[in-house]
Amino acid sequence: MEGFDWPKLMRAGFRGLGLRPDEFWALTPVELRLMLGEESGQIPMGRARLDELLAAYPDEVKGDGS
Repeated sequence: MEGFDWPKLMRAGFRGLGLRPDEFWALTPVELRLMLGEESGQIPMGRARLDELLAAYPDEVKGDGS
């Protein structure tokens, strides 16, 4: 059985994706692989694309809390 190459995955998560340690360790291996583009053959989503999606689909604020 083949194990995980943790140093490689950590470099990809921290350096490549810019994840903080708590963000990295909260991911499942499947989520990390998807973010790295390993499953789809696509380029992983970077911060610029995430910002585009956030602008296109902002969170809705329900009520003003008063």
